[in-house]
Amino acid sequence: MKKIDKTSLLIVAGAALFIILFGIGGVPLLDPDEPVYAETAKEMLQTGDFLSPRIFGDYWYDKPPMYYWLVAIAQAIFGTCEFAARLPAALMACATSVMVYVGATRLFSERAGFWSAMVLTSCVQFFYMGKAAVTDTTLLFFITGALLSFIHKRYWLMYICMALATVTKGPIGIVFPGTIIFLYLIFMGQLREILRMHVIRGLLLYFLVASPWYYAMYTVHGMDFINTFLGFHNITRFTTAEHANRVTFWYYFPVIILGMFPWTGMLVQAVKASVQDSRIDDMRNLVFLHVWALFVLLFFTVCKTKLVSYILPMFPAMAMVIGWNIARMQAKFRHTTRFYGWAAGSGFMFVLLGVGWIIGAEYLPEAEFSLIMLGALTLLLGAAAVFTLLYYRDVELASWLHVMIGVVTMCVAFAFVLPVIADRFSVKTMSGVYQESCEQSTPIYVDKFLRPGFMYYAGKPGIEMVPQTNALSEALRDGSHKYILVRGLEYRRVAKTQQIPTNITTVKEIGDIFLLEQR
Repeated sequence: MKKIDKTSLLIVAGAALFIILFGIGGVPLLDPDEPVYAETAKEMLQTGDFLSPRIFGDYWYDKPPMYYWLVAIAQAIFGTCEFAARLPAALMACATSVMVYVGATRLFSERAGFWSAMVLTSCVQFFYMGKAAVTDTTLLFFITGALLSFIHKRYWLMYICMALATVTKGPIGIVFPGTIIFLYLIFMGQLREILRMHVIRGLLLYFLVASPWYYAMYTVHGMDFINTFLGFHNITRFTTAEHANRVTFWYYFPVIILGMFPWTGMLVQAVKASVQDSRIDDMRNLVFLHVWALFVLLFFTVCKTKLVSYILPMFPAMAMVIGWNIARMQAKFRHTTRFYGWAAGSGFMFVLLGVGWIIGAEYLPEAEFSLIMLGALTLLLGAAAVFTLLYYRDVELASWLHVMIGVVTMCVAFAFVLPVIADRFSVKTMSGVYQESCEQSTPIYVDKFLRPGFMYYAGKPGIEMVPQTNALSEALRDGSHKYILVRGLEYRRVAKTQQIPTNITTVKEIGDIFLLEQR
């Protein structure tokens, strides 16, 4: 077994804690997803009911309770704030980074483990999701734990991780690891390994851990829970598109390209090297990582409902392939070759993102200077990394420059960009305006997209208006005294089809969110 280096472990853990925890309390919860989880946990504490998740006072069968429980614990300690809502996801992300270091070290080498963890921790998709108050990094931790436990033949731990993943997000907790493992065993011609995996007793352990909450929910809520949780939130989302404009086979390719930044330029080269240049003992583990990543990508490509966060489980596998390749190049070349492929791929990505940040500044004037600076730093550090690869031929220095680009991207985004554009994506400020300027006894109609955040920050559910329906039109036509909280996109859509009544006044407009009053 390869030895864990304590210094490397401390560097990985320290880097993860800094990159993931930095700024998690400085940005309002972003609509609509983050407030859903924070509000549900808050209502658990308010009602004392930790079995049945609810939001707006109604039962909520969207997800199992694991993340709600974790957030409720954080809120009980730190209060109902952004830091508490995001802390559990952040800690799970940090723990995943450490797990990848340990797992990849034992699969390949200490250097491969170190760089695998640093690649994962500094890539955009991972640190962004690690800072978000959603279930994805909690699920990622348990799925990654299950898959690494399998490849290290820790089968009892594998079943426990699958069970906890199931209590985090449902059947996907066993379907993903189970299918990946089965496909890998078929590909390697090792199906007999199943006989050594304690399958019967392992499944009993799995159900012992995973089933109590499901059984209790069925006992309390009956088929309403089964039909909503399994029927709609699992089966229907797989077979029916929730966002019709995203049903394209290439949807996740831009997500991978941008999400793996600043390491995207090395991904193709690392995959190629893993096929052509791997030793026989590394090859088996690399095949497992390829099956892992490809299955996640193909599954969600086939899935009709598509979200950027869905393919997060493939990122540890890709990071370990890249980390293995960095360690291979460090050991094999040692300043003896110029890395043209890596330099070309990374150079292209640095130019793409650097120029992209600068162009994007035109559309976000509040953050114009910060975005231009981020673009300039990306181009400058990217040029340094390319120069290092071609002139100094130094793999380690180039890798550290990639990490630095990831850290700079994170720091600028969460210290300077997101705080000043947050009102475009969060209803927090508008909720404060409502509480200070509006009669609290008067009914308020709220855009469905903004409703969870409004409930979390203003403490009122409001009357829901579903976008792209007649809800806003009917509210405007009814003429009674009311307030209306709506996104500009929906307000303008209705304004094109009907005349806005003259008794509508704008109380406040912030970040293209309108607070209207009708008298």
